[in-house]
Amino acid sequence: MSEKLKSNFEKILETKNLISKYIHETPLDFSTTFSNMTGYKVYLKLENLQKTGSFKVRGAFSKLTRLVNEGRVKSGVIAVSAGNHAQGVAYAARTLGVSAVIVMPELAPVSKYLATRSYGAEVIQYGKFLHESMKKAEELIRERGLTLIHPYGDIEVIWGQGTLGLELPAQDLDAVVVPVGGGGLISGVALAVKARNPNVKVIGVQSVASPSLKVSKSLRRLVEIEPSFSIADGILVKSPSELTFQFIDEFVDDIVLVDDFEISNAIYLLLERNKTVVEGAGAASLAAVLSGKLNLERGRKVAVVLSGGNIDMPLLAQIIEKVLYHAHRVVKVKVIVPDKPGYLNTILSEVAMIRGNVIEVVHDRISSDVPPGYTKIYITFEVSSPEVLETLFTRLTSKGILATIVS
Repeated sequence: MSEKLKSNFEKILETKNLISKYIHETPLDFSTTFSNMTGYKVYLKLENLQKTGSFKVRGAFSKLTRLVNEGRVKSGVIAVSAGNHAQGVAYAARTLGVSAVIVMPELAPVSKYLATRSYGAEVIQYGKFLHESMKKAEELIRERGLTLIHPYGDIEVIWGQGTLGLELPAQDLDAVVVPVGGGGLISGVALAVKARNPNVKVIGVQSVASPSLKVSKSLRRLVEIEPSFSIADGILVKSPSELTFQFIDEFVDDIVLVDDFEISNAIYLLLERNKTVVEGAGAASLAAVLSGKLNLERGRKVAVVLSGGNIDMPLLAQIIEKVLYHAHRVVKVKVIVPDKPGYLNTILSEVAMIRGNVIEVVHDRISSDVPPGYTKIYITFEVSSPEVLETLFTRLTSKGILATIVS
């Protein structure tokens, strides 16, 4: 074991003792469902059940406890975050009796904004992305003398995130899969895991909307890439820090990318099959596993870190609807029929024959593709499986009604 790995591992152990009374040791749950789907032995690290709903509270308490114990806080603290780090710092600051200012991007989820305010912090929304919010924070630091709690570019924060890695059975795992934004979590987890078992593969997962770390690791140097939009808002970072990149370059084995549909599918399956609510950034790790992005042999034991569960309810509802439509579990069908009594009843009777559950019926008599005396009908309904649709379309065709699916 290198001196770098040994010394940081010792600090992570020290941090566990320092913050254990403030945080949960979250469950590591074996998933039969996801194991059967992927061929791996999948264990879910449920950090969405952590206080404030994410791993970020670990790093916040690690940094703030040391600041308070060593008398390094003068005028309060400030943090920049899309939500989870914000909540972690706000909660830790209130617990330790320290005033906190949080700068959040203007597009931060409403649920995270409201939760941060509920922990007593002063919340300022500024900029579209985190690096823009950071400029505002730097201005406030100069004006007020605040102490910055960096979300990932701080070794004391990284030690806190590393306590999650101590809760993983490193000697009994083949791989750990971790969502990656700025790299604080994966740096800490890699240190904690590799110190106990250097053969464990540590794999990071980024959104295709923000691949700066993937590119940086490939080039072996830091690069900046402007993020685009993603539902994984918590991992949209222009660039990792010099500090986290050093750890990732040395101790992380691979970085893979997932898109928003893959993330949405993971969120949906976690909710439907595991009864677990996870946000976009937190579900990126499982998305990579389900999408076959890991370069691992089947049968390997894989710990999947679900790093947070703070998702906006309207977004969750939209994701559920989108995935159901994509899987043809909910279907929207279009027909154009004579605008006379009996046709709608005929169509709905056939939908009932396949045990479809009708959600909505809409008539359109004025569109340019509807002949005079006809009506276009959109029928949205739920089915048990997409296979029954062929039966429906065949029966409708036999009655002179042509139905098509609206994509």
